[in-house]
Amino acid sequence: MKKVIGVAGFKNAGKTTLVEKLVTELTRRGHRISTVKHAHHSFDIDHEGRDSFRHRKAGASEVAVVSRHRWAIIHEAREEAEPTLEDILAKLAPCDLVLVEGYKRDTHDKIEVRNLDLLHPKLAGEDPTVVAIAANGPLQDAPVPVFDRDDVTALASFIEEHMKLT
Repeated sequence: MKKVIGVAGFKNAGKTTLVEKLVTELTRRGHRISTVKHAHHSFDIDHEGRDSFRHRKAGASEVAVVSRHRWAIIHEAREEAEPTLEDILAKLAPCDLVLVEGYKRDTHDKIEVRNLDLLHPKLAGEDPTVVAIAANGPLQDAPVPVFDRDDVTALASFIEEHMKLT
């Protein structure tokens, strides 16, 4: 069972930037980190004219692209249901922690990211899986610990303790 913590929030809250900074800090501390990013839209990691794109368009269910520096398997879902987070986690190599961006309605623990300049609904207090808030300003009466969104050192230390990484 992989250790998983999410970074959740609404559009333009700063989730991707926070995940990027947390990956940098946690790997600097010696942890092997993987990430999962949920997209609410279609996306492509290969592009028209590339060999992998041509293989996929010809009907291949999966296309592996392999080099000395990295590899990827592109799975064409066609009429299949979207895989669950658990399905994707099972495909990841062993690591110390998986940071998940999105999947805000799933049951893993999450850090809520808030941009106080936007009037988004609050997750903490409504969702019992929210264990901390990272905000771009102070919050009063928060039901969980609150961190400055840019204080990645403190957030990484909280994650290490909460997820028992140390």
